[in-house]
Amino acid sequence: MIIEPRMRGFICLTSHPKGCEQSVKNQIEYVKSKGTINGAKKVLVIGASTGFGLASRIASAFGSDAATIGVFFEKPAAEGKTASPGWYNSAAFENEAQKAGLYAKSINGDAFSNEVKQQTIDLIKADLGQVDLLVYSLASPVRMHPTTGVLHRSVLKPIGTTYTNKTVDFHTGKVSEISIEPCSGDDIENTVAVMGGEDWAMWMDALNAAGVLAEGATTVAYSYIGPILTEPVYRKGTIGRAKDHLEATAFEITDKLKDSNIKAYVSVNKALVTQASSAIPVIPLYISLLYKIMKEEGVHEGCIEQMQRLFQQRLYNGGEIPTDEKGRIRIDDWEMRDDIQAKVSKLWEQATTDNLAEIGDLAGYKSDFYHLFGFGFDGVDYNADTNELVEVPSIV
Repeated sequence: MIIEPRMRGFICLTSHPKGCEQSVKNQIEYVKSKGTINGAKKVLVIGASTGFGLASRIASAFGSDAATIGVFFEKPAAEGKTASPGWYNSAAFENEAQKAGLYAKSINGDAFSNEVKQQTIDLIKADLGQVDLLVYSLASPVRMHPTTGVLHRSVLKPIGTTYTNKTVDFHTGKVSEISIEPCSGDDIENTVAVMGGEDWAMWMDALNAAGVLAEGATTVAYSYIGPILTEPVYRKGTIGRAKDHLEATAFEITDKLKDSNIKAYVSVNKALVTQASSAIPVIPLYISLLYKIMKEEGVHEGCIEQMQRLFQQRLYNGGEIPTDEKGRIRIDDWEMRDDIQAKVSKLWEQATTDNLAEIGDLAGYKSDFYHLFGFGFDGVDYNADTNELVEVPSIV
């Protein structure tokens, strides 16, 4: 079939297998170009199919020659219907790993469930024995609690008062004002249940009880802080409470597993275009202004640049892992530079529909958004008839 991007609001309903493959190859080449990472050799990535999780898997495999197991929840293709981009990414990753002589297997299912945890443990026992790194990069709006059976839904809302600020429709470039009503009822508790640290801790408990965590293993989960501009809807909103819980969980895991010298960290990453961030009011405008400035300063990074730097310069730098006063790894350090944030704030005040294309990087934002779904890559013939029925080798 000829596969074109088909949009509905902030979601692209189609994805391109060849484009996703090109995206994965580009990321692999970047990691290889940056030299060896003296990292973990047996790696489990929860949420391994897109974004930071996929980039972590690539950085481990092609930077450290690691054997990797990836867990994700993606939709395979059907006749005449494309798979989700994460499915195509994972197929491409496994194929490239195979060519490089690297072990790579994947599990497609609900990572919140006890069944998928057990399936993963069984696979580790059968093939790897133990893992020495667990990357927790799960991004889901809902979670079925494996113990209570309650379905929790997260919300992205301010706490206490209505938040009003600028936003942009990145498809049209129209800058407008938006108001977001504050959370109510059980919104905070539900958001923490979905996006906090409970499931991360459950994974670590299950793996530890099964004896598949190596002595001295590391685990890392990902978070975001961001600027004062987005604080009311992000870090001081419902999602911020979840991130606080995630960060507190790192200390609990480290304390609980100290006899095995296992350490848990949270890495605070930079703002990037993702399916989730595209749907958050205010964030697309902030990112388009941020991209403009960081590119001008020569410090712009995408997911793969962030993860390669995290692994090489922070997690596996041969010495102490540098953290901030709250014990977090800060790989958002370039985004949060005072000079960069001052320039973003200045542009924020000026931003209108008429001038955004000039003072921001809306084109870069849109390009990154389409890249998420495999569209817009050089070297891919998007007019060619393409087979949508691609298999992930280990999930045939």
